[in-house]
Amino acid sequence: MNALLIEYLPILVFIGIAVGLVIAMLGGSYIIARQNPDSEKLSPFECGFAPFSDARGQFDVRFYLVAILFIIFDLEVAFLFPWAVSLRDIGAVGFWSMMLFLGILTVGFIYEWKKGALEWE
Repeated sequence: MNALLIEYLPILVFIGIAVGLVIAMLGGSYIIARQNPDSEKLSPFECGFAPFSDARGQFDVRFYLVAILFIIFDLEVAFLFPWAVSLRDIGAVGFWSMMLFLGILTVGFIYEWKKGALEWE
């Protein structure tokens, strides 16, 4: 039991050093820095001007659309890596099936482009 706990000692030392560094850096910045807050520093900040509405307002659908499109094309790249690694083993059938997949994805991309899904304004 004791030998098992000894193996965790480097992790405990690492956590201790990390916590010590955090305390030292935060404490040092609090001690060294001038604490002179004024009304401008304490005011809410949003893109260089005062906030004009509630922060809990609804987002435009385009934000979600861009996120979904990013996930779709990110998954495409995730499928391309294992395909490229095993291309020699899967032969011509694997090559042409991936070309079909990329063709369908390209048609979808062109459709989104023509419909204006990628336009922001």
